[in-house]
This record gives sequence, structure tokens and C-alpha cells, in this order.
Amino acid sequence: MSLLSSIISNPTGFKPHQPLIILQSSSAQTCYPILRNLISNFRPATQTLLFCFLHPPSNLTNVDEAPNIITFDFTGRIPGYDDLWCGPQDEILARVNSVPPGSLNVIIDSVDTLASDLGSAPKAYKFIRTLLGLVTTRSEPSILAFHLQPSPLLELLTQTSLSPTLMHLTAHPPAIITHIASAYFTHPPPAGPAEKFWTVFIPFSERTHESERLVYGPEGNGTSAGAWVSKGTREFVVEILIRGGSKRGVERSVEGWKGDVPCDLQALDSLTNIWTRRNAEETRPDPTQNVSFNLNLTPSQEKSRAQVPLPYAHEGNPATTAGAILYDPDSADDIDDDDPDEDLDI
Repeated sequence: MSLLSSIISNPTGFKPHQPLIILQSSSAQTCYPILRNLISNFRPATQTLLFCFLHPPSNLTNVDEAPNIITFDFTGRIPGYDDLWCGPQDEILARVNSVPPGSLNVIIDSVDTLASDLGSAPKAYKFIRTLLGLVTTRSEPSILAFHLQPSPLLELLTQTSLSPTLMHLTAHPPAIITHIASAYFTHPPPAGPAEKFWTVFIPFSERTHESERLVYGPEGNGTSAGAWVSKGTREFVVEILIRGGSKRGVERSVEGWKGDVPCDLQALDSLTNIWTRRNAEETRPDPTQNVSFNLNLTPSQEKSRAQVPLPYAHEGNPATTAGAILYDPDSADDIDDDDPDEDLDI
């Protein structure tokens, strides 16, 4: 089972426990299909509280088929447009405290919208910190999962001071992988070295304007819903970051999402060309084969060549002997060994 499949099917089953899950979208690719799938896979015996600030609850779950999910719709409560508006912090905390002991899933569909309602990122961070404290102190493994887009709040919520452990899922358009493979000759693992891929992928994906150019430019598909591969089926790429898991430090991987389920990158139809091109490069014929003469060296020849001193090997090294001028007179030189000034009393 892939890492993303494990997170979706059993988010509380990781050792050590990962109470905080962040799902990140961008203007170029939405992450909501993962959030919907995560909610639908919650165990029926686990109580789930879904707080919606951006989308109606019906867009994320079928409440009639999930009696264990209690939804709270804040989409109609907008500061400045509702005379009776008040901050939702106290209401949310009271709802969480009212849940009987046991496992609990708390979902917020848009933390950046919540931060906008509260008026500042620090206020939202303080509230999330309090909410996470209620979740982590429960007797059974519980999780706090929320969705947001790139914003100043994201940097605060990913710090170890909030939670030493973290699951961070970021959705990207497949065009990023295609562009990096063609422009930088860098393929995602296992087709290429992981270190080289992440060195190129991370800074490129953080430049939001680059993703927008690939999606909304002349050659893009023009939508953040993902790449169309068939009727009713879209796919995208998921960057997975796990901090404080079974491996020390940070573990990164990249997988695919097709339709409503996770998959390997190789299963994405929109990336078929990069695997085909990669295979063609690996099977390119060796120009030294099938020739009438030998272009390769034997081990003894390679050893002998390595022992040949290079003319520039000592270039730039300081001289180890004192300087001297050596002069060999020519036959035409007029040299008199007598001292012309010997009669002078000097």
C-alpha cells in the first residue's frame, strides 16, 4: 500500500501518532478531492466534527449516509454582512469539549477563510494551537485536519513549535512534473535520484506564478481541478511530507491522484510521455558497439594511462630551489678576464 493510501485509509494508525494533517491547495491545483476522500474513509465508530467556512457541508460529505459526522455550516456567517456575527472560536471549542471520551476527528475546510474572518493570522494561529491541544489530550488517538492555500498562516502552522509531528499533503498540477523533466532533465524517483529531484522540485513548486503559468498559459488546461484524462476523470500530483514519523527527520515522497483514489505516478496518463522518453534514453544504443575496431581500454591500459604524469599537474606550485643565472659565453662574445680597474686604488 502506498503512503498516501495509508494516510487516507487509516490516518490514526501511524507510529508515532500524527495528530495534525494539513491539506494544501493552490490557485493552480485544488486538494479538495483528497479532503473528501479522507472524510469518507473515517471509521463509523469515530466521531467527526466538520466545520465549513468556504464550502457547504454537502460538497464534502453525504451527511445522510454518515451519522458519525456532525457538520457546522459557517459559510453564511460573514463579518461585516451579519449584524449578529461573532467569532466562531468559542462555539468550536465548546463543540469539541462536548464530545464524549474516545477518538475524535476535527475537520476545518478552510483555515485561511477562518483567518480572514478573525481578522489576522496570529489570531487564527492562537485558535488552532488551542484546538490542537484539545485534540492531542484526548484519551484515544484523534486528529485535527484542515485545508488552506499558500498564505502567511501556512508558515506558522508548519512550525515544530505547534506540533513536532506533521502530515502535510500538497496538491500540484501534473504539468510541473512534465516541465521539470523536459526543462531540467530531472525525473521523480524512482526514475531519477531523489536528492536531485527534490532540489529542483521544491523551489520550483513554491513559486506560485510558475504553476499558474503552466496551468493557465497557452499550453495549459486552464483549470485548477486537475488534468483531464477521460470523461469525468481528473488527475494530479500529491507531495507528501511526514515529520516525526518512523524515520527520523522529514520524509518526502510524491504520488499521484486519479479520479477519487491515490495511485503511483506511473499510473497517471498525463505523465506517460516522461516515462516513455526516459525509457528511450536508457535504451539508446552505445556508439562504441558493433564497430570494426576496439574503442575501449583494457584494465592494464587504463592503469598505465593513469600513471602518465600530466603536464599541468604541478602548475601553480611554488619553486622549491633558490634562483640562479647560468650563462654560457658564446664564441663571438668579447670577454676580458682582466679587471680594467685594477690600477685604481678602490
